[in-house]
Amino acid sequence: MKKIIKKALPKIIGTSLNTISHVAPKYASTKALNLFATPRKGRLNQKHKNFLDKAEQSTLKYQDYTIQTYQWKGEKQTVLLAHGWESNTYRWKSLINKLHQDGHNIIALDAPAHGQSSGTQFNAILYSEFINVVASHYQPTVIVGHSVGGMATVFFQYKYQLKSIEKLVLLGAPSEFTKIFKNYVNMLSYNRKIENGLNRLVVDKYDNEPAFFSSANFSKDIEAEGLIIHDKSDKIIDYDEAELIAKHYKNSTLKTTEGLGHSLKHDSIDDEILNFINS
Repeated sequence: MKKIIKKALPKIIGTSLNTISHVAPKYASTKALNLFATPRKGRLNQKHKNFLDKAEQSTLKYQDYTIQTYQWKGEKQTVLLAHGWESNTYRWKSLINKLHQDGHNIIALDAPAHGQSSGTQFNAILYSEFINVVASHYQPTVIVGHSVGGMATVFFQYKYQLKSIEKLVLLGAPSEFTKIFKNYVNMLSYNRKIENGLNRLVVDKYDNEPAFFSSANFSKDIEAEGLIIHDKSDKIIDYDEAELIAKHYKNSTLKTTEGLGHSLKHDSIDDEILNFINS
């Protein structure tokens, strides 16, 4: 019964907001955007804390937000890790252990409204500002980003061109913000009023159409060497998103996996990242 309710819930929400949109279109679109930007999970549990408590923890500020950071000190170059949607720094446990054993200085951050960072809503644009604050403070030479963390990493480096950055690793990263938006609209079966309203809200807040926010287009201006890893069977972010980024990101290599899905959590991936960093 719970599975049936969970499966039906998006359609119920979509139908309700579609009905409201006929009398209060802006209200319905705002509610839809808030729902889109609010993570349902990603905060720390006790297992996460047991591992992360071994790190040196500190906080940084962006506007009124508190950014939680973690550091595992090492003598080699500094590597910054940026997790994805409804996750937190714990997702990097295996990679952190390998990097630390190899002597790297590791920095990780919790995204807005995730882990121990503040906020109630999340998007790649805000996340890119978090990454900028942390990267400017710690001056990493490498950033590894998973999923929307990879997208936010591209947004950050495109905008700020931090000179310390030599390499980027993008794991299962989306390219087009419009595609993420469209998938959300389709999932909840929103009508055209809400879809158009969502687009207008983005323009009002960020002074650009959703189509402007493109990892593929932004990567054209990134000189750091890139490694793009994406799985053929990724059901969250289609493989063609990786191909699109790789096509425009001239100083990058695309590595294709099969059977690892969107998470790409596997020893072989950790080894690939470590080899790329050390090359």
